[in-house]
Amino acid sequence: MSLKIYIDGKLYDKENAKISVYDHGFLYGDGVFEGIRSYGGKVFRLAEHLDRLWDSAKAIWLEVPISKQQMAKAIEDTLAVNGIEDGYIRVVVTRGAGTLGLDPNRCSHPQVIVIADLISLYPDELYREGLEIVTVSVMRNHPAALSPRIKSLNYLNNILAKIEGLQAGCMEALMLNHKGEVAECTGDNLFLVRRQRLLTPPNEAGILEGITRDAVIGLARGMDIEVAEVPLTKHDVYIADECFLTGTAAEVVPVVKVDSRTIGEGVPGPITRELMTRFRELTRS
Repeated sequence: MSLKIYIDGKLYDKENAKISVYDHGFLYGDGVFEGIRSYGGKVFRLAEHLDRLWDSAKAIWLEVPISKQQMAKAIEDTLAVNGIEDGYIRVVVTRGAGTLGLDPNRCSHPQVIVIADLISLYPDELYREGLEIVTVSVMRNHPAALSPRIKSLNYLNNILAKIEGLQAGCMEALMLNHKGEVAECTGDNLFLVRRQRLLTPPNEAGILEGITRDAVIGLARGMDIEVAEVPLTKHDVYIADECFLTGTAAEVVPVVKVDSRTIGEGVPGPITRELMTRFRELTRS
């Protein structure tokens, strides 16, 4: 059965799901998106994802043409019609079809697209054995140029970093900000464990405010683990006892080597493993 894609209130077969080549989302990356997970047919942290989508849209002067309630229904209907229980939802709002110029006032109306599909970001063995990552030369977007807190359709910054990581033989790559501090990976937030404390870069470091990141911080505090959102350097990463990444698609994945330095004992650490377990329980609760 062909997947059904939601576009502006209608469902289309995947092969016939089309938008205009004049859409500014396609021409200029002018639009915003969210990646959301469903577990057992229930959408995980939907309200938080929609809040972030609306914030991203507002930041780029884009009005989402439907309400949050209508968007939630569109997401749930698209999941249901495709019979997907444990899946991935991509919600996209583009500027809409316009002219070949940049002026957003010359676009028609924004396009709302909902795709429900399956996703597997990392092989299962990497969750058991851990991931190796590398720091790349591509700097995270300067927040004064384009705020990393906007989840926009222009992902070239992340893609270029991803390419550099892949060329170094790593599935994920660590990006620094304009100060040389640790920001985030190409698609995931980063956490360190050092002397029983959980450390992660703050929003000011130029990171996306991750939904999974927030969930993990809440879980850690529920375990009476001190969580500090503080500026971090590569040195902090190298000397960490544990390291892991979080993201909607990745969930919680351990990191055991960074820039050829073994992290801790070179295996997923106890706090990482416990948070992985608790996060999986949270998604099913």
